[in-house]
Amino acid sequence: MRKMIFGGLAAVAAVAAIAIGAEAQDNPKLDQLKEQGFVRIAIANEPPFTAVAADGKVSGAAPDVARVIFERLGVPEVVASISEYGAMIPGLQARRHDVVTAGLFMRPERCAAVAYSEPVLCDAEAFLVKKGNPKGLTTYAAIAAHADATIGAPGGGTEERLALEAGTPRDRVIVVPDGQSGLKMVQDGRIDVYSLPVLSISELVKLANDPNLEMVAPVSDAPVYCDGAAFRKGDEALRDAFDVELAKMKESGEFAQIVEPYGFSAAAAMSTSREQLCAAQ
Repeated sequence: MRKMIFGGLAAVAAVAAIAIGAEAQDNPKLDQLKEQGFVRIAIANEPPFTAVAADGKVSGAAPDVARVIFERLGVPEVVASISEYGAMIPGLQARRHDVVTAGLFMRPERCAAVAYSEPVLCDAEAFLVKKGNPKGLTTYAAIAAHADATIGAPGGGTEERLALEAGTPRDRVIVVPDGQSGLKMVQDGRIDVYSLPVLSISELVKLANDPNLEMVAPVSDAPVYCDGAAFRKGDEALRDAFDVELAKMKESGEFAQIVEPYGFSAAAAMSTSREQLCAAQ
């Protein structure tokens, strides 16, 4: 999996090569967004992927990339709403959102349900545990094998699926609504592990400033994942226009300037492709 993620730069060149064709096709969805002046995005409020400040300002690497791209497509405003991961694709299909920009990692079943852009953000998995990792939980398999270990994860997210696929019983996989809740549940001993991508757990540890917590990363039995902006099936012309601008940003270095201050690797996103990620098992 890691060789797939960090293999080469062919994906960027391939997207750039279709730029003329993508710009030429009819794009009724983009025309609609231009006319209304805004695009509705779904986010998860999971820094550094996505974040919402106390004043309501939306930031994070995924919305920041999307904001620049939609401005260049003639859509000046991004309107964000927070959604649980498991509700993002249904919300997109029900037309409550125009696009998901939230660290929604590409998997074959998701690729069958939505039209992903080329890769934007890549990350590995991590665990938040109490200092010293009392139960020695360093893999999803170790959690499954332990008689009473519990793991918290976002509902409908990658981490919940990985825990269940490793064999952890459903009653020991706890759905957690947000990062602060997961942090508090570990602190209070209500779960043994809270699982999120490495950068998300790093952010929680930094903000908590609690010497009684530590991070296990990367989780060795979990692959590296990449997300992309997710569009509704039928909106491929809008997705293709998004990809054209994304490829230009990657080639110019602007993409790296946006995502790397958040801790993401631009090279990782530039070295794989939607085709590869959607085919990965």
